[in-house]
Amino acid sequence: MRLLILGGTHFFGRHLVEVALSRGHEVTLFNRGTTNPELFPEVERLRGDRDGGLDVLRDRRWDAVVDSYGFRPRVVGDSVRLLQDAVEHYTFISTLGVYQPSPDSKDEDSPLMELGGEDPEEVTIRNYGALKALCEQVVREGFGERALVVRSGLMMGPYDYTDRYTYWVGRVAEGGEVLAPGPPETHVEGADARDLASWVVRMVEERRQGTYNVNGPAEPLHFGTFLETCRAISGSDARFTWVDEEFLHHNKVRVWEEIPVWLPRGAEGLCKVSNARARDAGLVFRPLADTLRDILEWDRARPAEERRRVAGMSPGRERELLEAWHRR
Repeated sequence: MRLLILGGTHFFGRHLVEVALSRGHEVTLFNRGTTNPELFPEVERLRGDRDGGLDVLRDRRWDAVVDSYGFRPRVVGDSVRLLQDAVEHYTFISTLGVYQPSPDSKDEDSPLMELGGEDPEEVTIRNYGALKALCEQVVREGFGERALVVRSGLMMGPYDYTDRYTYWVGRVAEGGEVLAPGPPETHVEGADARDLASWVVRMVEERRQGTYNVNGPAEPLHFGTFLETCRAISGSDARFTWVDEEFLHHNKVRVWEEIPVWLPRGAEGLCKVSNARARDAGLVFRPLADTLRDILEWDRARPAEERRRVAGMSPGRERELLEAWHRR
């Protein structure tokens, strides 16, 4: 299969390319060449910009395309129109963030976010889901039954530039007293990016169409189990001090920045999205311990300057909070 990947050198896209190559496909990458440009020297690499710089894609043909990073409807529309007659199948990587927030369970037919009067050119945390929903619509309008829409949840694994899961794996491996956001029964969401990449490539090979939620884990996962697994794979002496949500709020702890992955009360709906349709279509998950072990190995192999993580809590901040917790 001749496969065009828009992106392909950043976390999920990187795993996508590795899977496609391992399955014998002929891959072409289209990107600006600014993120990990040294990767995959064996594949054809086309340089351009999705916003007005698509000319290098003209008068070419591929069997399929995977759009791994589109988020502005206008820009995605340009790619769709250019490739409409150049490829047989279009896969768009979307997000579970397209769903309207609610504590209720959701599936692929649940209500979606709407943009309202916000500027579709300005991408923010607030309107990201609505923009992705509009991008989905653009892809379906252009490709119809030749379109596959993949609504992804949180991903983890090697090369995760967000450091959300990497922070916890690395921090627990360091050992000692670890500040843990309670209660331990809080649900955790996430799937190995390599499992999702393998599933996407197989779906493209089969020219599957429709919309699928591809979130994990396979079974409900609690934060306590997640941290215990981090400790088990690292063999550390970490001990967890569980602090409550009120303490975190009182001390102005920034959720998702200082406490990544953890969901406070009121956000439980993010862990109530059904992946049954994707699992029926062959989506499977490797054991959590395998994923966490690979994350730790990758993190330890990174150069020191790259291990200054963009998510998580500094050692000083953690000590300050633990002391405040014990004094209360």
